Amino acid sequence: MQQNYLQDIATWSQRSGSKGIPSICSAHPVVIKASMLHALNRDAHLLVEATCNQVNQDGGYTGMTPADFREFVEKIAAETGFPLEKLILGGDHLGPNPWKTLPSEEAMVKAKIMIKAFAEAGFTKLHLDTSMGCAGEPVALPDTLTAERAAALATVAEAVLEGSAGIKPVYIVGTEVPIPGGAMEELEVLDVTKPDAARETIAVHRKAFERAGVLAAFPRVIGAVVQPGVEFGNGNIIAYEPGKARALSASLSDMPDMVFEAHSTDYQTQDALRRLVLDGFAILKVGPGLTFALREAYYGLDQIAEFLFAGRRREMLVTTVERVLIKDPKNWEKYYHGSAEQQRLQRHFSYSDRIRYYWPHSEIDDAVRELFAVLDGVDIPETLISQYLQAIYPAVRDGRVKPEARALAIAAVDRILDNYFTACRA
Repeated sequence: MQQNYLQDIATWSQRSGSKGIPSICSAHPVVIKASMLHALNRDAHLLVEATCNQVNQDGGYTGMTPADFREFVEKIAAETGFPLEKLILGGDHLGPNPWKTLPSEEAMVKAKIMIKAFAEAGFTKLHLDTSMGCAGEPVALPDTLTAERAAALATVAEAVLEGSAGIKPVYIVGTEVPIPGGAMEELEVLDVTKPDAARETIAVHRKAFERAGVLAAFPRVIGAVVQPGVEFGNGNIIAYEPGKARALSASLSDMPDMVFEAHSTDYQTQDALRRLVLDGFAILKVGPGLTFALREAYYGLDQIAEFLFAGRRREMLVTTVERVLIKDPKNWEKYYHGSAEQQRLQRHFSYSDRIRYYWPHSEIDDAVRELFAVLDGVDIPETLISQYLQAIYPAVRDGRVKPEARALAIAAVDRILDNYFTACRA
């Protein structure tokens, strides 16, 4: 049986080459294409993850089941020439979160159906997240109950693959789990996970796996989600401070087969990401930061198209986006606060990037297609790229990126990806 590529990630720090791996948490086809092209250029493996809210048996907000998501990603792999043997699919925050308004028994039944679907679709990295309370329960649950529910989900996944010659999944656990998609408010400071809490997390999950009869799968628990002190709000970023996480990082010496998984690393500098990897946070999750960069490119191209071809489109992309977001506020109204002006600013330019939920919307998708149709075949003047896409301008000027709309969109995402892949080589 082929070993899971991530099985020995705890030993990567002792070898040459990659010391960690970026986790691309996005369902946007341009982000996934850019990620495949970047990994292909580096001859690297690529980890793409779908969250429980994006993809589940009910379709999530993308409308895709796990099997659909695999087909979607593999189609892009075929288009880019990315080898499937280097593609790792992961499921993120797998647990009752999408159904937490239901009683726990009902929510866990749905969570079990979901993880079964992920396992059947061949996802080989499964993050078990049962840390949230369901109807009538406290927001945060005791570690023992969280671990018990996580082990119940692992039992389902293991049963799917029993007797199979396929790659066995690795698991990520954790009881101090940031909410999917980033914080819901501005943050000034974060409490770093205590070393004893990290050790206790692993201990209680080991006991829970044993009680559930799946102790044989526990060696495939390769890491835990902890809080190293990184996060982003709507308008601010909390940067990694290695000194504050030193004791937490040192606790890995008591868990030699484990690494830490860092969520919400979006918008950290390349040096901060490199320090995270060196400190044992070997799996770096990134999602909104990639679609934020893509949105910047789209809005820059929107301005360029209007300058070059004023009035050719029915309306500018930014106008379409604003109209749709106002008409359908369900994916941003709980997250953006303040005056009407402040909410308008956040709708378009928040670090939490709630626009990412709306790119598949038919009106916005049509507007993006119209934008690229207007710019199709156009060599965009470097001076306009300098004005509206300044971050990409040096690469265009040096001849590394073509001054074409689709190439510029890919390059915007690639610039962020480069921080992650470079940091993971530490």
